[in-house]
Amino acid sequence: MALVSPSLLAADFLHLDRDIDMINRSEADWLHLDVMDGVFVPNISFGFPVLEAVASMCKKPLDVHYMIVKPERYIRQTAKLGAMMMNVHFEACDHLHRTVQEIHDAGMKAGVTLNPATPVSMLEDIICDVDMVLLMSVNPGFGGQKFIENTIKKARQLSQMIAQSGSKALIEVDGGVQGETAPRLVKAGVDVLVSGSYIFKSPMPEKTIQDLRNL
Repeated sequence: MALVSPSLLAADFLHLDRDIDMINRSEADWLHLDVMDGVFVPNISFGFPVLEAVASMCKKPLDVHYMIVKPERYIRQTAKLGAMMMNVHFEACDHLHRTVQEIHDAGMKAGVTLNPATPVSMLEDIICDVDMVLLMSVNPGFGGQKFIENTIKKARQLSQMIAQSGSKALIEVDGGVQGETAPRLVKAGVDVLVSGSYIFKSPMPEKTIQDLRNL
């Protein structure tokens, strides 16, 4: 059984209260929040005013994914939200080990994200220190992109690395996760499925979440 973390990026921002209410009623495990700065990725999403509003209403643990430069600047602020997971990009951190330590010191779980072109071997020296690795299965910045097939192979490699190292890290995948790709990802060792459009554009989003969880 996979954990499901619906991506708020695909929600209806004119009716966020309605969509968060749906998430609260659903079997979703977490809520995935993509924060983009227009520098690290070519898009801007939302910042702390939206995060604070969502945190005040959402009953699910918050899975905050920073697609920004220097994410370490926002560790305290993210912890103040009550976030469960703070996820930073390997490619955006000059001192990744220090950032992971600071996230833990602030009382959150620490996740590290890899872009599609970054090999999982880059995490060998830190895999035992992180709680989760997020593999991007599209190029970060926009929702609704086509799934990158090499992600299946990366998930298998990462699963092997975690097993050999004794790490307890979960594997999360974000991008193009839907009915066809999700079962293959779970089979490859993925623990957490992030899905945006596939859930929020579904005529029965709660049923879609339930189906993903039961893979």
